[in-house]
Amino acid sequence: MNVTSQDLQYFILTLKNCTKYDLTEYSDKSLMRRLQKILVDFNLDIPGLVAAIRNDADFSEKIVKEITVNTTELFRDPQVWHMLRSRILPRFKNNKTINIWHAGCSTGQEVYSMMILLNEMGMLENAKIFASDLNSDVLEQAKQGVYKYRFNIGYLDNFDKVIKQNPLNYEEFNDVPYEKYFDIDKVRDTITIKKHLTEKPIFRKHDLVKDGNLFFAKFDLILCRNVIIYFNYSLQNKVFELFHTNLYTKGILLLGMHETILGPWAAKFEKMGQAYIKK
Repeated sequence: MNVTSQDLQYFILTLKNCTKYDLTEYSDKSLMRRLQKILVDFNLDIPGLVAAIRNDADFSEKIVKEITVNTTELFRDPQVWHMLRSRILPRFKNNKTINIWHAGCSTGQEVYSMMILLNEMGMLENAKIFASDLNSDVLEQAKQGVYKYRFNIGYLDNFDKVIKQNPLNYEEFNDVPYEKYFDIDKVRDTITIKKHLTEKPIFRKHDLVKDGNLFFAKFDLILCRNVIIYFNYSLQNKVFELFHTNLYTKGILLLGMHETILGPWAAKFEKMGQAYIKK
């Protein structure tokens, strides 16, 4: 089903008028792709979708969840975690507290990956972990910390690469058993994160477009990976302003592999790979 740019604007305007969600400054390209999928999945045309949004608040919420869903995995992009381990986290080793915010945390695997790494580095006790997402369903899953085993089995390789091996010294091998952090049930097809990890983070529903800082804390490290790719230039700059304001000087913002800061906020950070250090 071909969606025109007029269809897309009609859909965005309807959502804005009938719900608390404003997708005006999301990237047209990614919204267009997701809107086409929604029309097929729900067997609707644009007038039918618009009518359903106007008449059914629960349906509207469902549509927003569908359109903003993003995927994540344990130790996604191991090279980023190597950088965290060797070049970023050691900077905060002597801090009494380390405030970390995962913005757009999705189902939470990144949050638990960070806590496992911090624990292996002897830094978890001093860390305060905050995590947020627009989608309340994925937040609920993040709080539970229960994932499909077969879906995540490949990610245990990532665990090995980040936690057990040291790319700077291949002779070093840390024999960290999975059971230290997960319960794996192959029959039920589940990986369950241990309770001592799931109890620690503070999770909040949060809209990066308009909510500001809901945690009333400044941060040493903010991770916002594979989120701003869905925003247009103007909205990206609003979000960079939010992050810059709420980072300590020398605090670090970590973006996704294909994301970068362009425009006025680039000058306010020093770039180090995917990491941006607040000047």
